[in-house]
Amino acid sequence: MPGTDAPPWVFAIVGAESTGKSTLAEALAVQLAQATGWRCTWVSEYLREWCEREARTPAAHEQEEIAVEQARRIEAAVANHDIVIADTTPLMTAVYHHQVFGDGSMDAAAIDWQRRCSLTLLTALDLPWQADGHQRDGAHVREPVDARLRTALVSAGLPFVVVGGVGDARAQAALDAVAPYLRRSKSPMPGLFTRLAQRDAAQPEWRWVCESCDVPDCEHAALRLRRS
Repeated sequence: MPGTDAPPWVFAIVGAESTGKSTLAEALAVQLAQATGWRCTWVSEYLREWCEREARTPAAHEQEEIAVEQARRIEAAVANHDIVIADTTPLMTAVYHHQVFGDGSMDAAAIDWQRRCSLTLLTALDLPWQADGHQRDGAHVREPVDARLRTALVSAGLPFVVVGGVGDARAQAALDAVAPYLRRSKSPMPGLFTRLAQRDAAQPEWRWVCESCDVPDCEHAALRLRRS
């Protein structure tokens, strides 16, 4: 499995339901392929396929099978690509296993697998919740799932970046997050880094203002609005 200094890289996208993981995974893979010339792909969420096939959500004893298959598909993609964007990992299965069944027995194995990823992108809760057949439980589960994901990642010391924004801004935020990893290895095409350098040069000097931030796209502002 990949490391951080050279391809292949796995960038894992995790997050609560209806936070744009699948849309972001596909968009990020396409943009990275076009901008860098590296072989990029994305691995879709096996749980979605499972629920559509079975017309129900999985029982407790079926969760491990789903986690194993998700991992297998990501690992298969790594064998033939430089960059793999994973639309969820076994960590998401473990978190939902605890959320639905109150059982944390899958956590350790899921964290161990997550360590193989170069970086984890955690999708913010700034998109409206939308129903999606059997797969989604409701807006009320998003904050507990988000909190458990953050706790798991922080406790394990795993690198992660929260990705927010609407539409293309979300994909651009994800590109910003993964770019430092890609800079460490010579790209077949310099397009991504040239654009990032030009954009950075045009930006005003960055200052830490989160404690009094009023930028609409800022996650801190979004959290305050949801809780007010």
